[in-house]
Amino acid sequence: MLSDAGAPAALAQDLRPPSIVLAGLFEAIGEAHIYTDAKTAADAIPDEAPADLMAEYNTARLRPDFSLKDFVARHFTLPERKTVSYQRSPDENVRDYINGMWDVLSRPPDTQVAYSSQLPLPYTYVVPGGRFSELYYWDSYFTMIGLYENQKIDLMRDMIRDMASMIDRYGHIPNGSRTYYLSRSQAPFFSLMVDLLAMHDGQVAYTTFLPELQAEYDYWMDGQDSVPPGGAYRHVVRLPDGTVMNRHWDDMDTPRDESYPEDIATAAQSGRPKEEVYRDLRAGSETGWDFSSRWLADGHTLSTIHTTDLLTVELNFLIPHLQQTLAHAYDLKGDKEAAARYSRLAQGRIDAAQRILWDERRAAFIDYDWKKGESTSILSGATAVPLFLQMATPEQAKAVSETIRKELLKVGGLIATERSGSGQQWDSPNGWAPLQWMAVKGLNQYGYDALASDIAARWMGRVIGTYEKSGVLLEKYDVVNPFISPKGGKGGGEYPMQIGFGWTNGTLLGLMNRYPQNTRVVLDRNPAADQPSPQPLPPMNAYGVQSDSDALSRYTQPTVTLTPRPVAPTPALPQMSTVGASAPTPTTIIPGAPPARPATTATDTPAATGQTAQPAASQPASTTTGTPAAAPSGAPAQAVPAATAPGSVPSAGTEQAAGATQAATPSSAAPSSKDDGATTAPSPTADQATQDATTAGRPAAGENVVPSK
Repeated sequence: MLSDAGAPAALAQDLRPPSIVLAGLFEAIGEAHIYTDAKTAADAIPDEAPADLMAEYNTARLRPDFSLKDFVARHFTLPERKTVSYQRSPDENVRDYINGMWDVLSRPPDTQVAYSSQLPLPYTYVVPGGRFSELYYWDSYFTMIGLYENQKIDLMRDMIRDMASMIDRYGHIPNGSRTYYLSRSQAPFFSLMVDLLAMHDGQVAYTTFLPELQAEYDYWMDGQDSVPPGGAYRHVVRLPDGTVMNRHWDDMDTPRDESYPEDIATAAQSGRPKEEVYRDLRAGSETGWDFSSRWLADGHTLSTIHTTDLLTVELNFLIPHLQQTLAHAYDLKGDKEAAARYSRLAQGRIDAAQRILWDERRAAFIDYDWKKGESTSILSGATAVPLFLQMATPEQAKAVSETIRKELLKVGGLIATERSGSGQQWDSPNGWAPLQWMAVKGLNQYGYDALASDIAARWMGRVIGTYEKSGVLLEKYDVVNPFISPKGGKGGGEYPMQIGFGWTNGTLLGLMNRYPQNTRVVLDRNPAADQPSPQPLPPMNAYGVQSDSDALSRYTQPTVTLTPRPVAPTPALPQMSTVGASAPTPTTIIPGAPPARPATTATDTPAATGQTAQPAASQPASTTTGTPAAAPSGAPAQAVPAATAPGSVPSAGTEQAAGATQAATPSSAAPSSKDDGATTAPSPTADQATQDATTAGRPAAGENVVPSK
């Protein structure tokens, strides 16, 4: 049993796909269509070791009351999946949608789950979306374009590290991070990912990932020294003249786990050895174009697929790019001999690809049938890839630009191929984000800026126009229909339209940033996709905000001690009760204290003479700090200000207090009534009463205060 000793999890993982580990049961699940999507069966997690589960199944299925559906429900669980059901809020524009979707599509480092088909990854990564809940190879490059544009460099770097970790563990980057993808890879974009990272990190990116770049090359070129002319081994083909080229391949010749019942049905219709059909279906999946009329012998029937017979345009220009990258990395490491060798190999492969894959009659780069020794003559968007990689001659680039303009450019962008009616998703009328991006960049690099701008404008118009109606970005779009569908079109292929979507988000953001004028025109036609998003009022998620080093340093600065300044005493407010029957009314005249002796000079105040002031019977005396003295025992709850003696002159403080009240009426104060429970106490002098009132900020003695209305 193969094991994954280098995985980030502690458990050794069985790397065989579910179709082998659960042979018999897995096929029965597919035949019974227990799950609507066959991929769900490949992702489902058994609740016990496969050997034990198979023993239980083989016993249970012999019983007359056996139910396969119930057995599967008891013994399998579906992996937790973030369903991408994201809908735009009414105030979300397309840029905010893209920014928000990075969180929706990101997955944290994996924890290995026993008996799961998932290959655990040690770093955070972004999935495409929809049913694709794992890391995919060539998709990720175009997703990284958006991460680069958003300056999410750490996330982009982590994804490249995940790719490198799979090379270290498995010897190559599989189609996706599942055990059932390990028997094949996808178009080798790893060297371009390192290029993208080097735009930020510099040359250290090349030297750091040199071992993985070398291992990637060794995987694709395995067997090149032993293949005879006219023969092939795995991914390597040697033509009769000795030229070495590459094809797509899969090491297994059984139905794909993710499309098990569909592949069985396709092989049954072919009239060919089923193993041959299965391998060609698998190799077609490795192209990333699953599926297209490019791979079909009759141009429209899936059972005629013959992918392993073809030298594809993308693969045979990506290999020399990998060789160029190796040459550069070895040069940085000081290995001049290795650098020169890979530089020669790269130039030889470019020359061979320019010669073999160029179809003069079609004025385009076309896939080559190495068994028949001729071009397939099927025009596709792949013709722009040599321009994207800057490997076409100027004459070829000019011819390709005219072919694209005349044959592939439609109202919503570039169609995948010129063929329609096949029912395959990588044919007309569909357009795909990677093809638009590579064509626009490639044409720009050869000076065909107007055509590149036109393609970008049409594609942005289609994608943003669909977003205007649906609120989501999709995997692919119908670019032929002049009317925009909120569902993107009819789709085609093996599964429904998927939303998210990694490479659409990434490349759209890149095009919007490079073509602001075109973007402005498109957004003006689709105002809902451009409305400003209101920001929430602060604070928002305060508990989740992390303190950075600058903030922490501000809180560790020396404390500054301030010397307090003297503060004047706070005046006390008049204290009056409005509770119960004793509460004064506007017509009530509050009785004052008994008459006091005439006012004396300031030197005769108790403070100067040493006399002690006694509180009035109905108003407690105040100290100079403005704090009321305690009321005499038995005094009512109502506090009444002391009265001023007739004819006395109030002090300035008294005048201020009087001005703040209404109806201050001088009169001869009568003694307090004994009915209210008050006790009689000696009254203070007029001088003392005036001083106390001034200090306390309340009316002086002799003022009868009527509460204002």
